[in-house]
Amino acid sequence: MEPPGNPGGTPVELELTVENVESALYQLYFDPDMEHKNVAQKWLTQAQASAQAWHFCWALLSPDKIPEVQFFGASTLHTKISRHWSDLAADQHESLRTQLLSHILQFSSGPKMVLTRLCVALASLALNLIPQAWSQPVADMVRAFQPHKPDSEDGSGAKASQDPHTHCLTLLELLTVLPEEFQSSRLAQARRGQLREALAGEWAVVCPLLRQLMQSQDSSSQVKEKVLKCLSSWVALDVPLGEIQELLHDCFTALSDPELFDAAVETIVNAISQPDCQRYINALLSLMPLVLGLYDQLKTAAQDGDMETSHGICRIAVALGETHSRVLLEQVDHWQEYLALVNMILFCTGIPGHYPVNETTSSLTLTFWYTLQEEYASWSSDDKEQFRIYRVDISDTLMYVYEMLGAELLSNLYERLGRLLMDPQQSAVWQDTEALLFGFQSIAETIDVNYSDVIPGLIGLIPRINISNILLADTVMYTIGSLAEWLADHPVMLGGILPMVLQGLAKPELSVSSVSTLKRICRECRYDLGPYAQNILTVSQDVLVKEVHKSSQCMWLMQGLGFLLSALPSEEILGRLHSLITPHIQQLDTLAQQELNPTNKQSIIHIVGMLASLFTTLDINRQADCLEGAASSRLPVPQSTQNPVVVVLQQVFTLIQTILSKWLHDSEVVEAVCGVFDKSVQTLLHDFGPMVPQLGEMLGEIYSAFPQASALDLARQMVHIFAGEEHHIPHIRSLTEVLTSTTLTIFQQGPRDHPDIAESFMDLHAQILKRKPDLYLSEQFNVKALFYCGILSLKFPETPTVKAASQFFTEFLSRCKDMPSFGDVLQRDGKLLTETVLQAVGGESPSSLTEHFSEVLLNLSRHCPALLSQWLKETLQTPGFPCAQLTAEQKHTFSQQLLREQTNKRRVKEIVKEFALLCRGPQGSGYSDY
Repeated sequence: MEPPGNPGGTPVELELTVENVESALYQLYFDPDMEHKNVAQKWLTQAQASAQAWHFCWALLSPDKIPEVQFFGASTLHTKISRHWSDLAADQHESLRTQLLSHILQFSSGPKMVLTRLCVALASLALNLIPQAWSQPVADMVRAFQPHKPDSEDGSGAKASQDPHTHCLTLLELLTVLPEEFQSSRLAQARRGQLREALAGEWAVVCPLLRQLMQSQDSSSQVKEKVLKCLSSWVALDVPLGEIQELLHDCFTALSDPELFDAAVETIVNAISQPDCQRYINALLSLMPLVLGLYDQLKTAAQDGDMETSHGICRIAVALGETHSRVLLEQVDHWQEYLALVNMILFCTGIPGHYPVNETTSSLTLTFWYTLQEEYASWSSDDKEQFRIYRVDISDTLMYVYEMLGAELLSNLYERLGRLLMDPQQSAVWQDTEALLFGFQSIAETIDVNYSDVIPGLIGLIPRINISNILLADTVMYTIGSLAEWLADHPVMLGGILPMVLQGLAKPELSVSSVSTLKRICRECRYDLGPYAQNILTVSQDVLVKEVHKSSQCMWLMQGLGFLLSALPSEEILGRLHSLITPHIQQLDTLAQQELNPTNKQSIIHIVGMLASLFTTLDINRQADCLEGAASSRLPVPQSTQNPVVVVLQQVFTLIQTILSKWLHDSEVVEAVCGVFDKSVQTLLHDFGPMVPQLGEMLGEIYSAFPQASALDLARQMVHIFAGEEHHIPHIRSLTEVLTSTTLTIFQQGPRDHPDIAESFMDLHAQILKRKPDLYLSEQFNVKALFYCGILSLKFPETPTVKAASQFFTEFLSRCKDMPSFGDVLQRDGKLLTETVLQAVGGESPSSLTEHFSEVLLNLSRHCPALLSQWLKETLQTPGFPCAQLTAEQKHTFSQQLLREQTNKRRVKEIVKEFALLCRGPQGSGYSDY
């Protein structure tokens, strides 16, 4: 199409009208002058941000406009919805949704780029409305795109197209971009969690639709390809593998269709590469025969030189083996299947080619190892990641070979390494040494080599290795780490190995490998490190002060040093501990006096985090337990001696209070400080007792001033450990009363913006109910108010909050017979609890939360069946409750089934789930003919 002449004037001079926007678009797309294009681009960007854009975007979508203009109209609409949503009044949302659906229908036949952009706009609108203003978006979309009779109108008010195939493709496009828009949107963490829960609930509608379309013989390849892409989009939301198992079987069937092969491979790999899949072992095992069934197709493809097919099948096999090897190895009854998978991957490594440059399924050649150092620096990040994965595959293969050859494999590796390091005639390149060490490491990480007669020789050879090459040094560190348990049984060998580890500790390039190795040695060999303790502490302190390592590695290092200090003679621990932490405490003291800024904040969190990591593993009681009954010169810690961690915490307590007073409104700092005490109380248990009075008082003060969930979590730990000790009960009671009073105020003001506080508050009181219900005898505890807090928490969309509230009611209901005040509240407000749970199950909460509501109903049935029967009768007889489509017979059946079950948790879950499905209604797709 020839562009029209310049309408006159540059866009920046024009008023914001539809005609001028269209004129600027022609200038952007068709004017050869780059300066004019840039001016038009800038003006159009400003136009999109204007309030008028809400209006002119629709005019640009007129059927008589060229696709470029229509695309800009659709893009503008998405921009306004995603970035300027607050411009719209709530009463305009419904009309906007109707208009969008109407235009999507109009553009269902194309142009594709306009249709996709409109679908993205509707997805963005859905994300703004879910779940309160648009509770069932997917079901509504399905309904809007169902085939209609010729004279019918669709739900959007626009006459429907008579091409159901086109409607189906449009719906699939919409369902595909919905999760993608969620993933790409900038959302607050709480809102992202809420939307993720809501979308997970929508999967119950999406799944049967996709399954129906994949299985229908009338579905075209185009429809099935869109189904595959849609499924791939939804699995990124961590949809449980068990819920997509049947769809994955359909994907494997699609691999036999050349038109669907690439899309099917991508979907299968995306699905089985989700780490969460390891929770669904049966579903994983059901995939094994399907993957192994591709072996013949793989061999044929390799023989015919069809590298695209062999590459795709290899991706599937490696994805299953790479992501889930450990889980699959644990399934003893399926060992033969796993061996077959290993053989399949071995076949992939034998396909000719040069990995990873021109063939990603080929094995590494000797020449490649020789040229690795020169090539590696020029590799892309993708090449390096593929190479890392490939080395994992080799590691798995070596374990498989060890199962066949046993000690012979280790002897062979040792002999080769010995020749390289001991024979002066050998001028080996570093890759040869690295490959052999990698072999030892791969086997030692997963197989017990303690009885191997070559390990002493290997430990003797390692100090001879020149670790000037970083890649070789990295593998040396990991190899030593893999032998930490062997060193614990042969401590005489530590003297030759530790200097290499400490040498590596000073190199930032070896940060991860050297720190993790030292931590493993300190954990496994701590009772034999006394002669080396001073050297380890000195080198560690030096690298910490010089900030050689990143924050996460510093935490690992402190954990290792905690193991080390725990095993020293008791009279030495406090002095060594002071020497280690004094420079950091001094720095913390300096930071406490300085201004509030992001740099100081991160430094405070870093130092406090190091202390927490140290106190996680510094446990002198563990030493006493290990030495009990054994002949040893080390004497047990005298009972009158205070735990060194407690001594340090008491010494720095005033400093911590100073930090909190300045950073009280920063949740990250408060969480880090609470973490120090939380880790300490978990490690020390009752030895932490001397800290309870002052810590309880401080927690109450900071929570009253600025409530934060981390303070409640720490209080829960204190209740768990100390609520049973009489001399601590006054402090525990005082603390919980203060925390409860402050939190009740939050609930009175509206807790919706504080799901974390609601969750932690419910967890705290569930713990009190479990450990010390007598605390509720205090007049300061308003049991009725707590009951209402639990009901409000059940209405949250966040799973952790609902789960915590469910646990609270589980404990509460179990105490009603023993606690008269509990029974009174239940008699008075139990009906409200029942009504709230039924409303949630009936559709007010995401379906993914149904399991937790079933816990509450089970405990009501178990502890007060007569009352529950009465409440069910009274609530369910209300017309339209909890939803309009339920019949009286269905309500009666549900009540009877529930009341019959008082112990079978699984059966109650099934009953409640079936009731929820009835409430939410059958979702007809209307695509049975495709």
